[in-house]
Amino acid sequence: MTTTPTAHVPTSDIDLWSVENLRDPFAAYADLRALNSVVWLDNPGVYALTCYDTVRRALQDWRTYSSAKGVMIADEMNARAGNGVIMSDPPDHDRRRKILNKQLVPGRLKEREAFVSARAEELVERVLARGTIEVVHDLAAAFSVSVVGDLVGLPHAGRENLIQWALDGFDLWGPPSERYERAKPGFLALVDYCEKVAIPERLTPGAWGAEIYEAGGIDNVAPEECPGIIFGYLHAGMDTTASAIASMVLLFGQNPEAWDAVRADRKLLVGAINEAIRLYSPVQRYTRCTTKATDVDGFVLPADSRVVVLIGSANRDGRRFLEPNLFDIRRPPTDHIGFGFGVHHCAGAALAKTEMLALFDTLADQVSRFVVADHQWGDNAALHHLAELTVTVETIG
Repeated sequence: MTTTPTAHVPTSDIDLWSVENLRDPFAAYADLRALNSVVWLDNPGVYALTCYDTVRRALQDWRTYSSAKGVMIADEMNARAGNGVIMSDPPDHDRRRKILNKQLVPGRLKEREAFVSARAEELVERVLARGTIEVVHDLAAAFSVSVVGDLVGLPHAGRENLIQWALDGFDLWGPPSERYERAKPGFLALVDYCEKVAIPERLTPGAWGAEIYEAGGIDNVAPEECPGIIFGYLHAGMDTTASAIASMVLLFGQNPEAWDAVRADRKLLVGAINEAIRLYSPVQRYTRCTTKATDVDGFVLPADSRVVVLIGSANRDGRRFLEPNLFDIRRPPTDHIGFGFGVHHCAGAALAKTEMLALFDTLADQVSRFVVADHQWGDNAALHHLAELTVTVETIG
């Protein structure tokens, strides 16, 4: 990998992985965007793409910006991450993702809407009875793990560990550090879970996990690839949605007029979901590896360069979004890249939206106001998430 910058590429000593910048990265992003669309980060010694147009072009060009050598900074963990969907390029990526696409197409999700809505109603009834809610764990994580866990057909025992293990996995997307070392056991536990627990004899018959194994050997996918495909649901299919749910509750608490508008017109919920994901993109950054020397806005990056793609910065770029730090639920909904872009656009985006629509539609029937009592952002190397969010709810009637 490239360890020194190309001549004339602007450099920065901003540490995006400091605790301060992990909790609130947006001022640092603005400084990097002002410097250039491509910047060499002295710490940890990688290129960063900072602006919307540059990031989007890179995500669209998988032949130049490859995922096949991993999306983490450290080669050590890229080598141990397995053969799943996230860390692969076509044609391997397409073979593996085809199975997920069959499960996550609109028609299949339409069949699950009643189940997701019923699960939302059960959980909302339970948590609203408390008056004060710790949103991150008792609402957001509980809902996403319950829905995805049942759809995939996971055993109930052990589900309580999945969010933390996934957070540990995302901590390994950052540079080697004490944080990185602390995260290894949790990530390896998640890998172990996929290989020893999320297996045919322990998955619910007919559920999505069982379908993945049934497709192995049929849809051009080898059986040994199946754990890596299920891994996509466990590593990025629950924690990211839980993060988006909690962020959206916070935004509605801070912007009560937006909540009033959504309650009056539920069609605005789609825009509100997209806006929450744009503002607080759950996955803030991941890397690609250049397969050849490539020009980025006049600067040539060498082949085999590790490049950090700053999704969270791109989604706050004022050259693309008017008043980019404003929560505007009427903003055109299709511009953000919080779900990624190109062949690696999040396979579970439609499922995440289905979950969020069901949950917030249910909340809108019963909650007139979210009053934020306390909140604390977490400090994960890749996933922007609330570690704590306590709200008091004012219910209707």
